[in-house]
Amino acid sequence: MASRIAALNHYRPMIDYRETADWQHVADYIAMRTGLNRSEIIMVLTELHDAILHYNGQGQGVKLEGLGTYLPNINYQGEFDVAYRLDPGLKRALNAGNFSGRLRNREHIGKSSDEIVALWNREHPDDPVE
Repeated sequence: MASRIAALNHYRPMIDYRETADWQHVADYIAMRTGLNRSEIIMVLTELHDAILHYNGQGQGVKLEGLGTYLPNINYQGEFDVAYRLDPGLKRALNAGNFSGRLRNREHIGKSSDEIVALWNREHPDDPVE
């Protein structure tokens, strides 16, 4: 007997991820869209990293408009961390039709979990979800 989670994970819409763009790819993209050269952008990205570390290290959050907020955090063992809160506008922009990547199981967008389980049971009669 299959688990409900296995059925849902099998049919849920998923992004077909491509190679991750590293800081060099991002620098090239920004250089192409601005008058800045790649080395200047890499320097700015490096300084941005250092600025976040500097302010978070002093107990200050860093809010980057359009990107998100970086907040210093600590756990019970005294280990420091950085909590990242995504800028809501970034999420809204992605959901406003700006996604052009490939999706698997696109046809299942909007289906309820019960509909997905019923689909699993139809296609896997020998291993139904109870």
